[in-house]
Amino acid sequence: MTATALHELGLVELRDRLHAREVSAREVVEDHLARVERVNPALNAVVTVVAEQALAAADEADRRAAGGSALPPLHGIPMTHKDTHATAGVRTTMGSPLLSEQVPGHSDLVVQRLWDAGVICTGKNNVPEFAAGSHTFNPVFGATGNPYDTDRSVGGSSGGAAATLAARMQTLADGSDMGGSLRNPAAWCNVVGLRPSPGVVPTVPAANPEAWLSRNGLMARSVDDLALGMSVVAGPHPDGPLPSPVAPGSFLALLDDEGPDDLRGVRVGVSVDLGVGVPVAPEVRRAVLEQAEVLASLGATVEESAPRLTDADEVFDVYRAFEMATNLRRLVREHTEDGLVKEDVVWNVRRGLELRAEQLMSAAEARGRLDAAVRGWFGEHDLLLTPTVQVMPFPTEETWPREIDGVQLETYVEWMRSCSLVSATRCPAVSVPGGFVDGLPVGLQLVGAPWSDDRLLRLARVYERATRYAERAPQL
Repeated sequence: MTATALHELGLVELRDRLHAREVSAREVVEDHLARVERVNPALNAVVTVVAEQALAAADEADRRAAGGSALPPLHGIPMTHKDTHATAGVRTTMGSPLLSEQVPGHSDLVVQRLWDAGVICTGKNNVPEFAAGSHTFNPVFGATGNPYDTDRSVGGSSGGAAATLAARMQTLADGSDMGGSLRNPAAWCNVVGLRPSPGVVPTVPAANPEAWLSRNGLMARSVDDLALGMSVVAGPHPDGPLPSPVAPGSFLALLDDEGPDDLRGVRVGVSVDLGVGVPVAPEVRRAVLEQAEVLASLGATVEESAPRLTDADEVFDVYRAFEMATNLRRLVREHTEDGLVKEDVVWNVRRGLELRAEQLMSAAEARGRLDAAVRGWFGEHDLLLTPTVQVMPFPTEETWPREIDGVQLETYVEWMRSCSLVSATRCPAVSVPGGFVDGLPVGLQLVGAPWSDDRLLRLARVYERATRYAERAPQL
């Protein structure tokens, strides 16, 4: 395969070629930078490019390889990073005019672990302002278009990252997920996005080390590629106090073990509305129920069922407001009157600042009930199947849907409940490609028991290989 097609390779195959010295790091980086130059103008997914820095890093990686040094796991792999993740020496704007020229002196742990594993930074990916919302637009860079229809939303908040994967501008992407920000854009870009269990990928540094609702994770074009990436970003850290029994080696073990090619013995509960009346567009509903039949054809026992999630809205709403106020209250106080902070962000922070002790106590009790309900349900089931997103990708000029299947929505977070209800639990959740409606991708959300991340990916891979939806690339 020629160097001009290197961007088409998945992460595992690209790693293998680099480790076998069949291609150089410089060849790979040059090819990916050229791909960004060709297709990014149509998408606006990559908002900062550091080509000279990346090529210098590639040359240094090639010198180490030529000297016979042992190569790190992701030697020579180029990546653009989410623009809310701090990257030492590389502009990190968070999509805010207030931070448009910010260059951090440190890197967030998820980025640093990727760099330590041999990843070469090529730039940054677009995000909503301060990652608020699942539609990627901001006043600094504008909106990111969907590779399958550039006039449609790419999702968010890791929207630029998902677009780079679908458009073959990179083969692995980092992101974060509070209410669906790894799963929503993965669904709309026909890629795989994992929200891990708490503590699997520590959030370091963090304003509140005990915060659990927002989690760092990865996206890729296949489950195997995602597992390889997780093997280098997962694992404990002294500054990350949330415990996790999921070992990084469990993700590598998935690559070494092909596993079953069916789902015999797997117990699946399917719920379109998650048992609490979540509104879902009819075409999404049909797609999910059709794919439930595919799981059954693979040998799974499928029934209509979901954990009792009646406490999940309260848990998510209170903890989201608390975390956003913890992180952004000072900035919002300084700029409430000048209009330099998005109103949705101001609204979230105000909700957090207005929380009373009684509300925090009630949410803590609700979380306890929710955890018990989830544990009980997963005692009798292996997977929960739901829609990843309640609607199909909408036009980029819209900010968020005001109505779904006749149900009027009042806030910008209500159309993300299919993800945010799951966010309120300790469960890992992965969005996998689930087919197409009128040429646009549909994602399936598969949810596993808390800290079953590796098994969840193993089961998702069976479905992925049976359907092969992920192989359908956009025509840019």
